[in-house]
Amino acid sequence: QVQLVESGGGLVQPGGSLRLSCVASGNIFSFYVMGWYRQVPGKERELVADITSGGSADYADIVTGRFTISSDNAKNAVYLQMNSPEPKDPAVYYCNGQEIGGDYWGQGIQVTVSS
Repeated sequence: QVQLVESGGGLVQPGGSLRLSCVASGNIFSFYVMGWYRQVPGKERELVADITSGGSADYADIVTGRFTISSDNAKNAVYLQMNSPEPKDPAVYYCNGQEIGGDYWGQGIQVTVSS
């Protein structure tokens, strides 16, 4: 059983910063990619950013330059530094990990942007 647990969400002011964390536990072989997705009601889940085990990162255009993804392979952890959040960023953010045994998701964490 593999579990991904997100933390660090909540309320952030426009122009502020927030850091999301995700730690995986269980019978993990090795994630070859971990990432963050987000979803708002009525829309499909979308990729925010992902990072390979080798450290190669990709970002959605809408967050490029504002968000930074990082990981700690030894801890099976992935992080999302959210700088200068905007009114378009509120959503439930989901952690994702892909390994040879499957594709795993966290339970999701709410991020709200409001002054």
